[in-house]
Amino acid sequence: MTQQTILITGASSGLGAEMARQFAARGHHLALCARRTERLEELRAEINAAIPGCRISVRALDVNDHDAVFEVFRAFRAEAAAEGRRIDRVIVNAGIGKGAPLGTGKFHANKETAMTNFVAGLAQAEAAMELFRAQDGGHLVMVSSVSAKRGMPKAMTAYAATKAGVAHLAEGVRTEMHGKPQYKVSVIYPGFIVSEMSDRTRKPGLLMAPTEKGVRAIVDAVEKEKKSAAVPGWPWTPLAAVLKVAPLGVIRKMV
Repeated sequence: MTQQTILITGASSGLGAEMARQFAARGHHLALCARRTERLEELRAEINAAIPGCRISVRALDVNDHDAVFEVFRAFRAEAAAEGRRIDRVIVNAGIGKGAPLGTGKFHANKETAMTNFVAGLAQAEAAMELFRAQDGGHLVMVSSVSAKRGMPKAMTAYAATKAGVAHLAEGVRTEMHGKPQYKVSVIYPGFIVSEMSDRTRKPGLLMAPTEKGVRAIVDAVEKEKKSAAVPGWPWTPLAAVLKVAPLGVIRKMV
């Protein structure tokens, strides 16, 4: 695999931090951003101790500051260009999982999820495509969720809708760039993977993958430039297909 520079948002913890570790272990350089810069610095020190040759840039970013999204992405591009590199891949990973059943007085939580996951996701996709159009190529990766495959009840209603939204943003870009092989677009649909955002009542098992294993499946799918991947493949590839056709009564009991 050709060495690349990979920009990851929401990289200070959870899936984003583990993606950084695993991409670095595969020989790639990194551009990492998140709100908690102290965690980014700790992550950079950890990776550089294990992989001294890995180039790692870190910057503070709250993805809900949309102007800052563009500024940070452009700054990463300039920094990479100064070293003869470019931003080859952008992974739109930052997100939250707040939510409540609609009509229960918790609009603020659902709005926060919508703004962070979808509107900020749009800003990140815009900023990524600005870079890619300028260099005529690149790989856009949107981290969605298996829950995006179907409208979900209760506290997951808004969350699932936002994840379906970012998947459709990616599909729109893929459709526009069809016939231009220098542009790649991937949508990753994680199932249950242990992270800071995951349900703490679920223990690792068939449906809940440990962080390292779950992220390895994500990284494998991204490296293969898959257009769409439910991960880990077992059991989420067949379960994602079932979700799309299961009766509403079954969906209601699942969450």
